Amino acid sequence: MTLEDDMHRPTTVTDRPYSAAPATAPTAPAEPRDAPLAMAPDEFRRLGHAMVERIADHLATLRDRPVTSGASPDAIRARLGGDAPLPEVGTSAGPLLEDVAALLAEHSLFNAHPRFFGYITASPAPIGMLGDFLAAAMNPNLGSWILSPVATEIEVQTVRWIAELLGFPRDAGGLLVSGGNMANTVALLAARAARAGWDVRADGMRAADGRRLRVYASAETHTWVQKATDIAGLGTTAVRWIATDDAQRMDLAALRRAMDADEAAGDRPLLVVGTAGSVSTGAVDPLRAIAALCRERGIWFHVDGAYGGFAAALPDASDDLRALALADSVAVDPHKWLYAPLEAGCVLVREAAHLRDAFSYHPPYYNFEREATNFVDLGPQNSRGFRALKVWLALRQVGREGYVRSIGDDVRLSERLAERLRAHPEFEVLTQQLSITTFRWVPPALRAEPGDEAAERRLDELHDALLGRLEHSGEAFVSRAVVGGRVALRACIVNFNTTAADVDAVPEIVARLGRDVESARAR
Repeated sequence: MTLEDDMHRPTTVTDRPYSAAPATAPTAPAEPRDAPLAMAPDEFRRLGHAMVERIADHLATLRDRPVTSGASPDAIRARLGGDAPLPEVGTSAGPLLEDVAALLAEHSLFNAHPRFFGYITASPAPIGMLGDFLAAAMNPNLGSWILSPVATEIEVQTVRWIAELLGFPRDAGGLLVSGGNMANTVALLAARAARAGWDVRADGMRAADGRRLRVYASAETHTWVQKATDIAGLGTTAVRWIATDDAQRMDLAALRRAMDADEAAGDRPLLVVGTAGSVSTGAVDPLRAIAALCRERGIWFHVDGAYGGFAAALPDASDDLRALALADSVAVDPHKWLYAPLEAGCVLVREAAHLRDAFSYHPPYYNFEREATNFVDLGPQNSRGFRALKVWLALRQVGREGYVRSIGDDVRLSERLAERLRAHPEFEVLTQQLSITTFRWVPPALRAEPGDEAAERRLDELHDALLGRLEHSGEAFVSRAVVGGRVALRACIVNFNTTAADVDAVPEIVARLGRDVESARAR
């Protein structure tokens, strides 16, 4: 038996117990290797303690700092020495860590800052930070069980707990991935293998009968759907973009018409994407009705819940949000509303076998135990990091009750922001759904008459300029949305550091900077 054969031989607990005596008498200690990357335990302890102290100080003083420095790319490259060649010799670890910690503290956008309302990136839970540190130290490869015994079982349990939190079947298949794009893509690949109508893995995307596969998504769906259809070989023109109603929800009648037209043309409807919390406004599609239509026609129903899916756990969640439990697959992002440090996405598939059918191969050098979970068979990666630990630790630390409270608080703070903006004479609130509020700064002097397209264009340009001023000010950070054809500011709260006082400060910050922008434009 070769060394490689032995590495891939199925191993049981009785094969190599930790208490087993060595096969031969112990030898004298080996001469330490002079390895440049090695670090003595005492030095590692000293540097690690210093780094923990620095991170703790950073967290304690984050509120007192600007959300971002607003420095230009050129300034940051100059500080980094971006044009410097690869060093010929190394640098001592202590000064190196001090320098990079200062660099990150000076020139980062702090998504944990209480006034970060920009993109859907959550404040990272401290226990998740420590979990990532521990995961990196153990360094398991979660491609196979034999390479990561307890880490694999932690990921299996994490996936099951996420399914329970969403109301999805607890025996569903699933795995942790990098984020929403990959979670949604894995689901599409599972649907392609299960519902194409031919052996797409062996024969590729050329159906024997020439039929083309079609994917249906609302105009509010995240751009992952273009990437996924491209990667899957369907092509981006396979996507049928379905109109939305005034609340940015998929129009069910338009969906039916598109399916009917495609079937009449000889194409094959493959998958419908329902959105549980759109990125722009937090809209939730009519998921229950979409689920019924997909069952009626034998079409795979997928829910993109990367942002809003976890809100299904709230006691007052809408019926449509709870209906994500009816999907064939769901994508969620623990690094959004479970507050895990980046990166952590999760895909759930109702019938676990569909993941294996989409991804499993068994070359002779993969000799894994059948009764164990081997994530290499369930997704596109072979080498997989221990993403699950930070999520599992937080789920254990606060439980369902803690997450329901934190998510609910974020939603209530967003509703409070909408109330404060409506009460201010210089703002219009366009939407408020889940924890996203979209709004415009429109003082009386700039209000346009209905149908005045030139005035609306000026307001759009003003808001783009205002957004840039806000992003560089460091006082608060919001992002951009287009709602009903109008450019708006968008504030999303997935941040357990945000308080009512932070929300209450937003109208005056925006109004003051808006006046500055308008004054500069008028000169």
